Amino acid sequence: MPKDSFGREIDYLRISLIDACNLRCVYCMPEHARFAPLKELLTPTQIEMVARAAVTVGYRKFRLTGGEPTLRPDLLEIVERLAAISGVGDLAMTTNAVSLPKLARRLKQAGLKRVNVHLDSLNAHTVGQQMKWATFEDIWAGIMAAEEAGLTPIKLNAVVAAGFNEGDVIDLARLTIERDWHVRFIELMPLGTGECARLSIQRYVSNIETRRRIEVALGRLIELPPASLADESRNYRLPNARGVIGFISPVSEPYCGNCNRMRLTADGKFHLCLLNDDELDVKAALMNGGGEEKVAQILLKAVALKPTGHHLLQGRSTKDRLMHQLGG
Repeated sequence: MPKDSFGREIDYLRISLIDACNLRCVYCMPEHARFAPLKELLTPTQIEMVARAAVTVGYRKFRLTGGEPTLRPDLLEIVERLAAISGVGDLAMTTNAVSLPKLARRLKQAGLKRVNVHLDSLNAHTVGQQMKWATFEDIWAGIMAAEEAGLTPIKLNAVVAAGFNEGDVIDLARLTIERDWHVRFIELMPLGTGECARLSIQRYVSNIETRRRIEVALGRLIELPPASLADESRNYRLPNARGVIGFISPVSEPYCGNCNRMRLTADGKFHLCLLNDDELDVKAALMNGGGEEKVAQILLKAVALKPTGHHLLQGRSTKDRLMHQLGG
């Protein structure tokens, strides 16, 4: 298993399949965003080669992200290819769930194990305002389809933004009382420049406040021991609840010291840290005939160059890419 220069074991590859999305969440991308043409993205064969190379150096956990990964017309082929690789211990996907009513069973059959679903509120009006172009009904139908297909445990990711959904966290947390879901609250992170980055700063809500709000309404949260030190979520449970409440707090409680992640962008770059601009090009090697060994060399170099953490508290973040280009 590869270790970076700070002794962290890096064994988790997040693979962005596409930078396009069918929603326009206010903190993620402008309504008139431009996306890379499909022909410029890594092909299923190239993605498989990167995954195989990653397995050879010790990677075991893989997650498909976007943009919105279900917009890839060849998504099922990609899942089938990755699931067939010996050594892939976990294959999951992050999605807004809008397309899952028609895809969930086929994804499960192709080898996908579970999904994380982005849902910022149970209030239909708030969803329309914060997750533009989305409807709560469509997302909820997708969640139900994922559960019925066995893409479990279901994890819901809610980004909390002041003036939008900070009051809705209670209803989201309440879901865990009767359902064995993981509901996780994520702090805003300013990525890139422009309107989305400014909103992420202006609308920031600390998870310290979100947790306090939940406990006032629903009772004291019981902290759970981490399943892994690399888990970015600090997890809790309400008394007698079936599910888990998690807090992902990159600003108020950074977890960089235990980071185990590397990111592959849809256009073929290893992005060394979500909140830094450093990248290494792997697509060029693939286009020039480089095989698994060459890809593995580039990946190990990326691991060696991985920075110790972000610099949000110093007012510095990535400027070259927005969240939809990195997949979180």
